Amino acid sequence: MVKRRKTLTIKVGGVKIGSRFPVSIQSMTKTKTHDAEKTIAQIRRLEKAGCEIVRIAVKDSKDAEAIKKIKRRINIPLVADIHFDWRLALLSIKNGADKIRVNPGNISNPNHLKEIIKSARKRKIPIRIGINSGSLPRAISERHPRRTTKLVAFARKYINFFEKNRFRDIIISLKSSDIPETVNAYRKLAALCNYPFHLGITAAGTPDNGIVKSSIGIGSLLLDGIGDTIRVSLTGDPAEEIIAAKRILRALQLRNFGSDIISCPMCGRCQVDLAKIVGDLEHKLIAYGLQFTAKRPTTIALMGCEVNGPGEAGDADIGIAFGKNSGVLFKKGKIIKNIKPKDAVKELIKNL
Repeated sequence: MVKRRKTLTIKVGGVKIGSRFPVSIQSMTKTKTHDAEKTIAQIRRLEKAGCEIVRIAVKDSKDAEAIKKIKRRINIPLVADIHFDWRLALLSIKNGADKIRVNPGNISNPNHLKEIIKSARKRKIPIRIGINSGSLPRAISERHPRRTTKLVAFARKYINFFEKNRFRDIIISLKSSDIPETVNAYRKLAALCNYPFHLGITAAGTPDNGIVKSSIGIGSLLLDGIGDTIRVSLTGDPAEEIIAAKRILRALQLRNFGSDIISCPMCGRCQVDLAKIVGDLEHKLIAYGLQFTAKRPTTIALMGCEVNGPGEAGDADIGIAFGKNSGVLFKKGKIIKNIKPKDAVKELIKNL
């Protein structure tokens, strides 16, 4: 079991973020926020997939004003993502945002930040200090030659500023597209403050590359006990971000998300089309809502020969070990009955 770093608890709408609560899953809409109908439809899809906090881009006043309509028709907390124009943060708060994300790299005027803090305090909502490596100011870069040190120094500067203005309802992120840089920055800052961390690898790319990068970066930090809410940033359908996040948390045993499939890599001993059977099972679990919503975590094993199962998969809750044109269904290593490969998926679903 991973021992989590102790942090403050920060409330975002109805979701509590911090070490005393499960690591929460976030995503961000890909729609034009002012198109409220499309944005609402996408958020509802994300809710169904398991998103717990959603962020929207606020580029202008039309986006900020749409928050009021969007909020009325969704069921998860809404975060307004603000860059460049501090006044959009005030307008987003006025229209009901549950949290504000500001980037000190492009909103740095102390008076403007004070106004955002004042408004957030009045509405009792938190602020994420969201720092990206690509928006570090030149002054910080000149003083700190290594970018990891720059990220941490920049974060400390703004944490101190918020604290001096008596505002501690904050969440921190230190994102880069460079995995070692991101991981090292979070590790350094973790030793210096007790605020919750929002984890992610920025601009990670398409699902093929982005899931690998995010799993390594986010997973490394979560194994260290660092991280309280995560977003897997992918170029494409945001629902894929939620599925990837769930898989990361389930693999680390940080969240009990339904059924997990373990399957052997196949070799010359395998005499069935195991890849097809595993693929069919995954699709069926998702279609039936069992992969991430089962009442208890279930490990399902699919093994291609007698070497890997049921012996090596004996700890699985349920599984099938295949031979030539046949298989045995087993539970906790105990053989239950013989089955035909064509019936494998049906038998597993029936016995879950």
